[in-house]
Amino acid sequence: MYMEINGSLQGEGKRFALVVSRFNDFITTRLLEGAVDCFIRHGGNAPDLTVVRVPGSFEIPLTALKLAKSGKYQGVVCLGAVIRGSTPHFDYVAAEAAKGIAQAGMSSGIPVIFGVLTTDTIEQAVERAGVKAGNKGWDAMMSALEMTDLFAQL
Repeated sequence: MYMEINGSLQGEGKRFALVVSRFNDFITTRLLEGAVDCFIRHGGNAPDLTVVRVPGSFEIPLTALKLAKSGKYQGVVCLGAVIRGSTPHFDYVAAEAAKGIAQAGMSSGIPVIFGVLTTDTIEQAVERAGVKAGNKGWDAMMSALEMTDLFAQL
């Protein structure tokens, strides 16, 4: 027989930092609302959340790393929206945000969750921010809750 370890979805007593991009604010505000709602509905208290606004998704990773290494939080949730345009800018920002967020988690040793939308159109971003395809901010917080509990057990 083997032992299996699973994380629970309990927010009580946990502290999280949320790094939120101001670029595409009409999307990221909805992602933030979803993440906060998820945290509170799973037993968390709003004062245990710290929201840090950054200019864009490119600035999320370094901020997430600083927060993760501060020792104040069990996890960091990164929320942004990169929408494809007619230039290669999307490719650079999306790739560096993804790499940087992953590296922040690896370097800090705590869960740093990727909640950055990378969509082809504004309509797709709106759908993923709570209209049709659920709210990816909520999903990111769910991952943060599960991973922080899992890490506490390891």
